[in-house]
Amino acid sequence: MVGSAIVRELKRQGYENIIAKSHKELDLCRQDEVEMFFSKERPEYVFLAAAKVGGIAANQAALADFLWFNMMIEMNVIHSAWQNGCKKLEFLGSSCIYPRMAPQPMKEDCLLTSELEKTNEGYALAKIAGLKYCEFLNRQYGTDYISVMPTNLYGPNDNYHPEHSHVLPALIRRFHEAKMEGAGKVVCWGDGSPLREFLYVDDLANLCVFLMDKYSGNECINAGTGKELTIRELAETVARVVGYEGKIEWDTSRPNGTPRKLLDTSKAEALGWRYRTELEEGIRLSYEDFLSKPTRVER
Repeated sequence: MVGSAIVRELKRQGYENIIAKSHKELDLCRQDEVEMFFSKERPEYVFLAAAKVGGIAANQAALADFLWFNMMIEMNVIHSAWQNGCKKLEFLGSSCIYPRMAPQPMKEDCLLTSELEKTNEGYALAKIAGLKYCEFLNRQYGTDYISVMPTNLYGPNDNYHPEHSHVLPALIRRFHEAKMEGAGKVVCWGDGSPLREFLYVDDLANLCVFLMDKYSGNECINAGTGKELTIRELAETVARVVGYEGKIEWDTSRPNGTPRKLLDTSKAEALGWRYRTELEEGIRLSYEDFLSKPTRVER
């Protein structure tokens, strides 16, 4: 989802010399393949958006997998970029890196100040390792590697898998199927109280290209809207956009996840960037994307 959005943004801005490989063409978990790719292509600028991702259920069930896959991807790519003289690399992390009970909104400097959220700890630890490796290369070898920490993302080419997707695309699929089946109710996880922030993926892509051009530094940059809503409000909004008119019930035996995750985006804004797409419009665009490929289950 993110990689394709960055390619769209680069092309929109007139960039043409873009090297992009699918997972079938290049397995980033295989060190030999990554080293061969960088040795042959020698890219000058790298956007590292590849990752193994998923919602609460997927993260809880496969903590080891999320740690291993993401560590392998990050270390192989970042190390090979450095070895082959990459001018600048941009690493994309996640707001999951911040402590479970971090002061809200979360500033970049709250990293590693207290305990992580247990439901996605494997993923968070991998992302922290990636941003720290970029920072340490900068300090030790004078590289120009930066890190961006996005909030919850959604948009074209999202993963709509019924079990492995994130909350917003999962709700789109669930409410659409309920509408098609004429179901009287949809059951959602938790109690609906957690607060979340959502950023349309094309807005993130715009920021990624902006930062590649405008920012250098060891401290990561938060990417978000600075706006939040409850999961209950999100479900109601998705239902309205999809056109589902049945009841929404909440299964409180299921986990809520982190109570609140709102990013402080003042640093990105001070550099001159701001998001463009409001949530309901973004959900409408995402639903159109889902309808164009309703069986899509993988990134």
